[in-house]
Amino acid sequence: MHAMILNAIGQPLRWTEMPERTPGPGQIRLTVAACGVCRTDLHVVDGELASPQVPIIPGHEIVGRIDAIGSGVEGLRVGERVGVPWLGHTCGICSYCRSGQENLCDAPLFTGYTRDGGFATSVIADARYTFPLGDEGDDAALAPLLCAGLIGWRSLGKAGEGKRLGLYGFGASAHIVAQVAAWQGRSVYAFTRPGDLVTQAFARTLAAVWAGGSDEMPPEPLDAAILFATVGDLVPLALKAVRKGGRVVCAGIHMSDIPSFPYRVLWEERQLVSVANLTRQDGLDFLTLAPKIGIVTTINRYPLAQANTALADLRHGRFEGAAVLTV
Repeated sequence: MHAMILNAIGQPLRWTEMPERTPGPGQIRLTVAACGVCRTDLHVVDGELASPQVPIIPGHEIVGRIDAIGSGVEGLRVGERVGVPWLGHTCGICSYCRSGQENLCDAPLFTGYTRDGGFATSVIADARYTFPLGDEGDDAALAPLLCAGLIGWRSLGKAGEGKRLGLYGFGASAHIVAQVAAWQGRSVYAFTRPGDLVTQAFARTLAAVWAGGSDEMPPEPLDAAILFATVGDLVPLALKAVRKGGRVVCAGIHMSDIPSFPYRVLWEERQLVSVANLTRQDGLDFLTLAPKIGIVTTINRYPLAQANTALADLRHGRFEGAAVLTV
């Protein structure tokens, strides 16, 4: 097998030939067809997450077909197409796992962060933490659903049922969530980098009723806002943009420090919450619903060997939608 490996924090990934791996009990091996490139991959490469592990193969929006099955695996077959998400394993015994909050597990493993991921021609996965994808749809187009879509879906649930929804940072997640929100009958307000007219126009093509810079106030108070941009300075701005009793959801796994702000900004029962990871039920619910909604992902394809270019383009906002590595 071949992989793009992170050998040292802050360094480029290296194209590496490795021995093919054999799945152990409860595991499957996939031949990777496509793997999305997520902002979390940048956090991994930059060492912004706790206890960075190297060497590591990044990538956690994996689409592939099973080519080997370990002992004890039921309900999956060789040749079946499945998706592998960020949450790669949970302990099953901590209080969070036992109360339906496996996304908060005390001893989890995360694909592409604490276990090798999909920037490779092959990947080993815990069979219980994969999602059957069927045979409909393009591999690369499905890949962003495995994290950008899933985290967006969980964030949308945390935002509540309000009709006026603000999305701060209109990248891979927001361009999917906007379609879900519009299908639900909500009005989407898109916030981009100030002056980014191209992305604002892109948001309008996905049913945003208003698009402007993150330094602007929307034309009317929002019921809720989701922050996909990992910029702590946006938190007080988003709180100012929501109505009394409104909610701001921080969707990222990492964010720059939130500055101090007057209590008046939070007062009147505004709420500030975060989203952590996902549950398998989130995945089952969203991936069942996505074809009914008719979600169309805007993707930018890169060969696996150009993973560093894809990461750099993501870092500097050089494309709309999502980046996907193809094998």
